[in-house]
Amino acid sequence: MATAKVAITVDQQLLQLIDRWVAQGRFPNRSQAIQAALREKVERWNRVRLAEEAAKLHPKEEQALAEERFSGERWPVS
Repeated sequence: MATAKVAITVDQQLLQLIDRWVAQGRFPNRSQAIQAALREKVERWNRVRLAEEAAKLHPKEEQALAEERFSGERWPVS
């Protein structure tokens, strides 16, 4: 995967924690630790967004739409 170098400002306590993780061998370097944290946050936001969208659905309406679309049709068989 292609990477890009960026400069960020990090709270001193947070940086100390990241450095501790690197010293403990949890991550090979600061960069990998920060990438892992960002990746986890993005994945969490994506799950929350999906849950929020799913909560907007009305099961009975969705079922009625599905039945209307497929009434009289056979499901494709592979």
